Amino acid sequence: MNRISFCLLVILTTGLMGSSFTIGKLGLAYSSPLLLVALRFTLAGIIMATIVKILNKPHPVKAIDWVWLVLIGLFQTAFVMGCIFMALRTITSGETSILTFMNPLLVVVFGTLFLKSRYHIQQWIGVLLGFIGVFLTLGSHLDFKVGTILGLLSAVSWAIATLLIKIHGFKFDTYVMTAYQMLFGGLILFLGSLLLEETFFKMTTQSILILLWLTIAASIIQFSIWFYLLQRGNQERTSAFLFLAPFFGVLTGWFLLHERLTWSILFGGLLIFAGIFLVNWKNNYEKEIEKTDENNERLSES
Repeated sequence: MNRISFCLLVILTTGLMGSSFTIGKLGLAYSSPLLLVALRFTLAGIIMATIVKILNKPHPVKAIDWVWLVLIGLFQTAFVMGCIFMALRTITSGETSILTFMNPLLVVVFGTLFLKSRYHIQQWIGVLLGFIGVFLTLGSHLDFKVGTILGLLSAVSWAIATLLIKIHGFKFDTYVMTAYQMLFGGLILFLGSLLLEETFFKMTTQSILILLWLTIAASIIQFSIWFYLLQRGNQERTSAFLFLAPFFGVLTGWFLLHERLTWSILFGGLLIFAGIFLVNWKNNYEKEIEKTDENNERLSES
């Protein structure tokens, strides 16, 4: 893939990722938050599950593997997206996207605490920059709104899901895992909607268009492009471009919802992006070690 095509696809997938916060906030005028996100991911999961079945992608055989898929769906889709859409009721889409995409920073912290992973100095500098950025984004004070806490919880849940995928993801075909974790997460969100909110959905042309955008463009198309890029390019370098998603979240919030951009949000967001970039970036020495490990694994398998 040439560099221009790669850049265009990166901008498209991260733009769709970031726009989902703004479009989701628009959708809250027509639906209760948990029901909206439940409809989004159940529909996306059904469509993708049908596609992977038609393409005869390998499905899990053991019952315990289906349990892991349910758990990944619980944290990656149900908790993350449930918290995001609940947060959108009290804070801006830009603030929500910035808080949610703290998850790569939390992966470093949780990986160190629970998996005994080791990280280099630039990654810890990235974590420090990220947390300073969050402090600035919140206006340099600790007067958290409910939405702020939910935004932070979405990042925590995403980090947990990332670690679960790191441990168990190798057992699944990427697209099969994506399809069923969305489907299971969506079904869990339906249950949450029935238990935790006064459920409503207004059937209008605009509400249907919003739901279709969230389901097809911001879920199926966005995930498909993202996994295509991960398969075709260097995964670490590609993942570093995730910092563009909250940028597009802030930008679309400003453009479509006329959300106010303050210097603390902009500068705090830049620090978070820089932190995420440092956490994902690997130096030449680390890359050589990974190549050596991969070559040794291939030799041992053969």
